[in-house]
Amino acid sequence: MATQEETFKKMVAHCKEYGFVFPSSEIYDGLGAVYDYGQNGVELKNNIKQYWWQAMTLLHENIVGIDAAIFMHPTTWKASGHVDAFNDPLIDNRDSKKRYRADVLIEDQIAKYEEKIQKEVDKAAKRFGESFDAELFKQTNPRVKEHIEKRDALHERYSRAMNANDLQELKQIILDEEIVCPISGTRNWTDVRQFNLMFQTEMGSTADGAMKIYLRPETAQGIFVNFLNVQKTGRMKIPFGIAQIGKAFRNEIVARQFVFRMREFEQMEMQFFVRPGEELKWFEHWKQFRLKWHKALGLGDEKYRFHDHEKLAHYANAATDIEFQMPFGFKEVEGIHSRTNFDLSQHAKYSGKKIEYFDPELNQSYTPYVIETSIGVDRMFLSIMCAAYKEEQLAGGDTRVVLNLPPVLAPVKACVMPLVKKDGLPEKAREVMDMLKFDFKTTYDEKDSIGKRYRRQDAVGTPFCITVDHDTLEDNCVTIRMRDTMEQERVSISELKNIIAKAVDMKQLLRKLTAEENQ
Repeated sequence: MATQEETFKKMVAHCKEYGFVFPSSEIYDGLGAVYDYGQNGVELKNNIKQYWWQAMTLLHENIVGIDAAIFMHPTTWKASGHVDAFNDPLIDNRDSKKRYRADVLIEDQIAKYEEKIQKEVDKAAKRFGESFDAELFKQTNPRVKEHIEKRDALHERYSRAMNANDLQELKQIILDEEIVCPISGTRNWTDVRQFNLMFQTEMGSTADGAMKIYLRPETAQGIFVNFLNVQKTGRMKIPFGIAQIGKAFRNEIVARQFVFRMREFEQMEMQFFVRPGEELKWFEHWKQFRLKWHKALGLGDEKYRFHDHEKLAHYANAATDIEFQMPFGFKEVEGIHSRTNFDLSQHAKYSGKKIEYFDPELNQSYTPYVIETSIGVDRMFLSIMCAAYKEEQLAGGDTRVVLNLPPVLAPVKACVMPLVKKDGLPEKAREVMDMLKFDFKTTYDEKDSIGKRYRRQDAVGTPFCITVDHDTLEDNCVTIRMRDTMEQERVSISELKNIIAKAVDMKQLLRKLTAEENQ
């Protein structure tokens, strides 16, 4: 059986082969950690964005959207803290000449202790069967206790170092834990130093008259600087939210794991403005709603978990990540943060403008507090692809590669195929295609045997294949094949729209979210 790493590599290759993701400017040997979305990738990505956008702006009458510019006045980034504090702690291995994030090396080490603990627990569970008590075993088994103590001690030490921004201590932890470079296998480390992640450029015509500006490292600041514009023109009452989807840029030194960490990526962010003192109630609300949004896709509830932050940003009073089980472990897909009134206060201070909300119920003005939900479109895309990619053994020794994508997100909803390329079947198939194309992304395929065509559609995750045969000309019925079960059914052409709509209509998903909301 293939390891998770091998399956991940196959999935990455599959993304290229079937038009989901290509390395950027590949004819020039590509550009590190930059990718282009192909014809199927862009459809899947757009569907993800639409699902998020509609869940925010259709289901909540107090959430509106904006689209702010990528370039912003440079003082924006001074106010937000990015000019002075948007850094990663980096460490180099002198032998491999490779650079790593010190915090990631230490977190991987903590994960190793957790794996060791889990291994012992799994072994014992096999041995003792149903009567096994995992918690008791963890408390009493000497080897497990030792791993837990080491993990907890490292955890505490790491938290302290990160909170104190103690770079020397981070290096010392790496040395004490005997963490080696994955490439050279040595412990010949440099000191840890900070590296700013913002891309800089210049705006203006002459070198001396140019203004230094930045490519935005996040989309949130575009929302904060437009708080008053939106609130006043939309006559918004607190609590209300502003949503935005857009590109952000980070000069990641350690970019890895395909589209998981890139230098140019897309974010879906919503900033929700609330009364001071009510922020933790709303933080809880958005935590639960966002988790429901993910789980509604049916990729498996057990693949998600919350992970509370070790190190809170200096402005936050609560922060958690929604993590998804990728082939390389549980990784952050979305962050939910209670940012207090830091952002609006900072922009008020640096701009000299008063950024407050007059609350008619309280008859007073205040700087609203903010709950942020921030999700990476590319990470979401990756989590869906990882969960959907399957290699299946079929009866008769045959195999197939299938993407079990949630039908609502699938790039193509239906493929229409004439059984043969003659006898009027292609013309009839085109009629069916023309009927469906206004409602669903539909393709047409007449090349190769019907079996090969099915395999091709399985590989891009198309939920339905519709075959037009000689009988169709007589009875106006077609054969519809379901991707996941490979079952086939004879149905009337007039029923097709309803059958497909039932499976791929985004309204079904959104209703699921509101039904749970109202319980």
